[in-house]
This record gives sequence, C-alpha cells and structure tokens, in this order.
Amino acid sequence: MKTTSKLYAAIMFAITVPLISVAAEDGTKGATSSEMAASSSMSSGEVKKIDKDAGKVTIKHGPLKNLDMSAMTMVFRVKDAAMLDQFKPGDQINFLAEKINGALTVTKIESAK
Repeated sequence: MKTTSKLYAAIMFAITVPLISVAAEDGTKGATSSEMAASSSMSSGEVKKIDKDAGKVTIKHGPLKNLDMSAMTMVFRVKDAAMLDQFKPGDQINFLAEKINGALTVTKIESAK
C-alpha cells in the first residue's frame, strides 16, 4: 500500500510541475482558476446602445464560447450599472456574459486593446 501511495504522489508531482511552469510562462502566474477561465471566455464586441435607466447594453458580438452562442447583436443586462458609465456606442470592447437567474448578464467589460 505504501508503494502505491508513493507511486501516486510521484505521478501527481510529475503532472503538476509542468502545468505550473506553463501558467508562469503565459503570464497567468498568481491568477486563480476562475480568473483564468473568465479571461479565456471573454468575447469581443461593439457597443451599439446603452440604456442606463434599464441597466442594459446592446452589443454586436462575436461568438460567446462560454454560452455556446454564435455571433449576433443582442441586449444584455449588466451586473453593475456603473459599468455603463465607462462606454459609449461605437466603443470596441471585450466582455464576459453569463446566465444569471435566467438573464444574460455582462459581468465583466473592458476596452478592447
């Protein structure tokens, strides 16, 4: 039994060390797994319309991989209404949309670089 445990520990170490090295090389060192997943799920788009009173933004976007949606123009709720103050129609953005309580909601948004 002790030999099996040592073998298992050696295998886990051999698998984990290269993964840590890859994360450090791609600039994600120190990032949590949820932060890495969020950044990889970001989609690009263009702000078409902002409705501050309703807390919504219309975005013409590319595919939303995390939601398995194709490119289109659609209206999203925003997690925080203050997000809408940072952008105007025509701005190119990267954003993360998630399904929250049945509604597609922008949870993260930033200017496209």
